[in-house]
Amino acid sequence: MTAFARRARASAGRMHPELSLVSYTLLGHLEERDGCRATDLAAHYALDKSTVSRQVSALERAGLVERRPDPDDQRVQVLHLTEAGRQILAQVTRRRRAAFRERLADWEEGDLVRFAAYLERYNARADTGGDEGAG
Repeated sequence: MTAFARRARASAGRMHPELSLVSYTLLGHLEERDGCRATDLAAHYALDKSTVSRQVSALERAGLVERRPDPDDQRVQVLHLTEAGRQILAQVTRRRRAAFRERLADWEEGDLVRFAAYLERYNARADTGGDEGAG
């Protein structure tokens, strides 16, 4: 798992120089949720608010994320992907998927099915609060 995480962190920088693995993850979450507050990101990923704040600031400077007032509470700022953020996220996602396809190209179908089942099982366990910080 450590080697997998190390490769994921290293590949994020190769995919796009402005995106760390954490940045890519945060962008993906913002896209999936169609925006959220920075405190929601911190809570979801069990990260310190200052860590999220630094990451979000870097994404804002890069023009990938913007803050908008919450329509229900003007005091609250909601983070959203910019069009540039959506494009870069899509580009990196395509490259990551291509890298996975290449890496798994010579696996037999049965191995792929088992691997997918193991990943689903592992991810389901994380969703129940079992070991979110271990990944």
